[in-house]
This record gives sequence, C-alpha cells and structure tokens, in this order.
Amino acid sequence: MTRSSRHPYHLTISFALLIAAGLWGIYWIPQRALEAGGLSGGWGTIAQMVIPFLLLLPYSLWRKTKGLSLGLEYPLIGLLFGGGIACYANSFLLTDVVRALILFYITPVWTTIFEIILYRQRPRAYRLLSLTLALSGLWIVFGQNGNLPIPQNAGDWVALLGGILIAAAAVRMDNKKTNEIYPVLFSFFFYGAIVTLVQAFFLRDFLGPAPSIDAWISMMPWLFLLALTFLIPTNVVILGAPSRIGAGLFSIIILFEIVVGSISAALLTEELFGWREGIGSAMIIMAGLSEILFSSQSQQETNS
Repeated sequence: MTRSSRHPYHLTISFALLIAAGLWGIYWIPQRALEAGGLSGGWGTIAQMVIPFLLLLPYSLWRKTKGLSLGLEYPLIGLLFGGGIACYANSFLLTDVVRALILFYITPVWTTIFEIILYRQRPRAYRLLSLTLALSGLWIVFGQNGNLPIPQNAGDWVALLGGILIAAAAVRMDNKKTNEIYPVLFSFFFYGAIVTLVQAFFLRDFLGPAPSIDAWISMMPWLFLLALTFLIPTNVVILGAPSRIGAGLFSIIILFEIVVGSISAALLTEELFGWREGIGSAMIIMAGLSEILFSSQSQQETNS
C-alpha cells in the first residue's frame, strides 16, 4: 500500500481508534483502584507493561516453534512507543496533571513536524484546520491562567518527551506499513517494559516504597483482568492504526482521550466540568471528525 492509497477500512479503523482513545479517557478509574489497593506511585505502571508481556510470551514461543517470528523485530517502535507511554504515566508523579496533559497532548504538532522532515510532505489545509481546532480546544480547557505551557520542572520535561516519542513512534509505524499487528504489539510490551524499568530506576525517589507482598497478591487478579480486557485489546487498535490511517490522523484522534477523561472525572468526582471543558471538548471532537472526513475525501480524490 502506497502513502497515497486509502486503506479499505479507513473509516472503521478511525472510529475504532476513537473508541480506544475514549476508553483510555477512563483509564484513571482502574489506576485509582490499583493505588487504593496498595500499588502506589509508578509500580502499577511497571506491572501494566510486564504482565501483558508475560501473557503474550507463551504465544510468541508457540509462534517460534511454527517457524514464525518471535515478535521482537520492531525494537525502535517498541522503545519509542513504550518509552512514550512510560513518560506519560510517570509524568503525573512529577508535575501537575494539567501541565502533563498539555505538554503530552501537543503530539499532533510533533507528528506534523516529523512528517515534513521525513516525508518532505507539506501539511494540507485540512491538517492545519484540525490542528487549529485541536490545539485551541486544549488551550481552552487547560490554559485557564493564560500562561504558555513552557516546561518548568522535571515532570514537565518528561511529559513533553513522552509526546515527542509517541509522535515519532506513530510516524515510524506509518512508514513501516506492516500488515501483521502481533509482532508490533509484542515488541511494544517487551521493549516498553525495559524502558519502564530503566526509567523507574532513575525515578526511584518518586515511586515510593515497594508494595507489600499482600498488596501484589490482592491486586494481581485485577492486573491480569486489566491486561486481558483493556491493555492488550486497545493497544492492538492503537498500534495498528498509524500504518493504516496515517500518523497525522492518528495523533488527532487520540486527543479524544482528554474529552472522555474530562467528562468522566466531572461525573464521577468533584472536578468541575464548566463552559471551558464543554467548548474545548467540542472543538477536539470536531478536529478529529474533520481530520477523518477530509483525509478520507482527499485520499479518494488522489486515487481517482
């Protein structure tokens, strides 16, 4: 499939990614449950990379016995995407949630920059429109003090680095155009677990004490359930989307996580969901829909 061709399931994959991003918007719920169960700090993040890897390992070994790849042939994608997720999760330990979200979710800007550098591709008008809508929506929701979201501490820089790594991984996956998702998925959890463990070493002062054995035992069934019903299925969609719909569209759609996160937090906690959140969320949704529709129409015109 060439860069100008349109995947036959372009719209289906786009809306599947929209749903996956929305599910990540309520990811804070199991995270708080794990924290309440004793897995404080970044220990839950480590477990959520290692456990899916262990669950997938038997299938990878079976693949190897059948002459198929073990699933470790995408180290760069695994390191970039896994590193981005690790930075995103751990940035909340080091800085304010609002600053972490702002700095991480300027991912579409980095994606567009990488596409210009690597593909020599000038952004089309609809990309500029969707970027303007998305970033304006983010600014309305999170820029309440009117200040520029310039990194001010270690957590800010970690969040910013996470967004850059995710954008680089998306562009890399877009370029690879692999038809098989499993090796990318296994590479993500394997290399991502390595990055998470290394990062945990450098951030050990912020992780807090290791959970007790009782906490691990009590939370282990929930960790396995979370891996099987959420982490693995949603990452199948997320990791498979960039090579099929493009890194730019991918980076716009995943902003929907903020919309669901803001609404769910307002409904289930005491956090406010006012006019800023409403207008900003609507603009982010319009950005995603405009990117989906206009990119689909543009590709159809290119192929005709």
